[in-house]
Amino acid sequence: MDMSAIKQTSSKPPQLSSKTVPSGATPGSAAKVALPPTLLAHKDLLFNREVSWLEFNRRVLEEALDPTQPLLERLKFLSIFSTNLDEFFMIRVSGLKEEMEEEEIVEPSPDGMTPAEQLKEISARLRPMLGEQMRCLREEILPQLTAQGIELISYSALTDDERHALNIYFMEKVFPVLTPQAVDPSHPFPYISSLSLNLGLIVKPTDGPESTVASIIQDGPRFARIKIPQSVPRLVPVGDSGLRFTYLDELIAANTGFLFPGMHTGTAHVFRITRDADIEIREDEAGDLLRAMEQKLRRRRFGTAVRLEVSSSMPEKMVNYLTDSLELTPDDVYAIDGLLNVPDLMTLYGLERAELKDKPLQPTVPSLLKQKKPVFDIIKRQDVLLHHPYTAYSTVVDFISTAARDPDVLAIKMCLYRTGQKSPIVQALMEASGRGKQVAVLVELKARFDEENNIGWARQLEKEGVHVVYGMLGLKTHCKVALVVRREENTLRRYIHIATGNYNPTTSRIYTDLGLLTTNEQIGADVTDLFNFLTGYSRQSAYRKLLVAPVNLRERMTSFIRREIAHCQAGRPARIVAKINSLTEIEIIRTLYEASQAGVQIDLIVRGICTLRPGVPGLSENIRVISIVGRFLEHSRIFYFANGGAEDIYIGSADWMTRNLSHRVEVVTPIDDPHLKRYLKDEVLDAYLCDNVKARRLLPDGRYERKRPAEGETKFDAQSHFSSNSGTII
Repeated sequence: MDMSAIKQTSSKPPQLSSKTVPSGATPGSAAKVALPPTLLAHKDLLFNREVSWLEFNRRVLEEALDPTQPLLERLKFLSIFSTNLDEFFMIRVSGLKEEMEEEEIVEPSPDGMTPAEQLKEISARLRPMLGEQMRCLREEILPQLTAQGIELISYSALTDDERHALNIYFMEKVFPVLTPQAVDPSHPFPYISSLSLNLGLIVKPTDGPESTVASIIQDGPRFARIKIPQSVPRLVPVGDSGLRFTYLDELIAANTGFLFPGMHTGTAHVFRITRDADIEIREDEAGDLLRAMEQKLRRRRFGTAVRLEVSSSMPEKMVNYLTDSLELTPDDVYAIDGLLNVPDLMTLYGLERAELKDKPLQPTVPSLLKQKKPVFDIIKRQDVLLHHPYTAYSTVVDFISTAARDPDVLAIKMCLYRTGQKSPIVQALMEASGRGKQVAVLVELKARFDEENNIGWARQLEKEGVHVVYGMLGLKTHCKVALVVRREENTLRRYIHIATGNYNPTTSRIYTDLGLLTTNEQIGADVTDLFNFLTGYSRQSAYRKLLVAPVNLRERMTSFIRREIAHCQAGRPARIVAKINSLTEIEIIRTLYEASQAGVQIDLIVRGICTLRPGVPGLSENIRVISIVGRFLEHSRIFYFANGGAEDIYIGSADWMTRNLSHRVEVVTPIDDPHLKRYLKDEVLDAYLCDNVKARRLLPDGRYERKRPAEGETKFDAQSHFSSNSGTII
């Protein structure tokens, strides 16, 4: 890829070509910062994890605010912003609140902030973001949709005929599934499920003769709750055009008289709560992990409330009543001046309006796999690199499906972390078992928010005779590995697929990931040992080629960084580039600081959380961090080390986080084929480092600034580049 037009004005060229690799660089004139024995509790050395995550979600919101984006794509990013926040509160905020309630003294976060300080900072940063989200929706997205003929109309603004038609719809489609719940001495405050949409209102007897129902209420007004049914679409069509809608909650609110006959109903106000959804299983006490997980899933829905979202029109008395009833504090309440639960608007994304969306991606098949030869013959001759979503995920599905049907394939082994609800891969595995092949699958039951789906697949696989393992004691199995054992003449050959992403054809269309198909004998032997470790009682402690967590990945990664330090000090080419999702591991961060102080040039492409503080004179001035948030979710992990000129490149499932290095089974594989190494270095990493459209640069104070083309520099969007050139990839 010719990047010269893009890079020519850059004062510090980011490309990895050998002519620009720093050799024996020095950290500049700034005095080195003396690193303390531990980085813990040093706010000047680390960013806070939760705050860093919020800044990532701010970058998601910025995509929605970008007027150059197609209109429905902007709406999509508003939805993603909200969905991200839901999970953040269910897991991270709930964890902080639990820590505050513990009687024992709680350890502060690695940067030194207490749980109370973090919750305060989260609230302070988040509220303006929510205001900006609603402003964007209210003042930009919805008016522009109207201009495009897609109308979201308030029920009160409809004509009499339209309201009459919708009232009939209400009585036929909505009323039968509603369950109004009033609170009185015989009806305690109802259980309200997490993330459900609700109407709150006050009901009281009418001034006329008391009806039977009204006579029950002897002492005045009562609070009532109506759950908005999830079985009915939030956007209710108005007329027959398919382009005009009103809101279900407004339709219900206009017809509350049918739900409380003989009663006076006040104005209904929308609210929504978020509950703690973190599942913790005492695995050492669980005799059956599958049943223990099923029990925990049933309890998840009754988790403690951690957030209350209310319409900004809700009266203060009602807000206080809900807050007290849910045992929350005023700091847990978020008044929303606009639509609650923005993801409900994603119904509009399904409209056939191609001009309001990104141009459809046309994924391709690698030229090697287009040959009219059996896939096993191709992989046997040469390693194959897959680059999704630009490479069609059918290449992976076809590999597994072919193995399932091939009479010479004797065994298939796979790790499934997240695989989707309708998985052709799982179907192929069941077919393989039905054909008499030995099939072993590790299904990770602890994959957060996919537990129920994975339990279902595990039971189906078992019914088809597949040997299923439900994860490992104390570890999540997060690696993405498949092994196919095939009989060829007088020997057995192993075919391996190692990837950065899940075996999920659905998410593969929106996640960027990499995969390697190989028959490398040493990698094959390592993968065999890995599956023996996963399915049996093997205590494998050494691997030939693979980096495996929690066995050797941490130690090898830190040794690679220290090796770059030695090369730099000896005047040999030294450079580190890592593309990961998150960076929070203290030991890795400290070693990167040491490498920067030694003069090693380091580029980090970190999509989400980054607690390392870059660009600090004397500490990290040789470290640059960028984040790319765009059309596709950047999910691939790539590690490049100049290694004195003998370059090493690895891909795999692990981020530089404590959970990945210590509490998960992860696999990172070297890329040995010179052609594939060159592609990853000169095409993939170079493209990301040259991105000046979607990339943001992390500043020493924790803010992110969008990279802009310098004067005379061409705009370059890495994802658009790969999308436009998918036919020439690999």
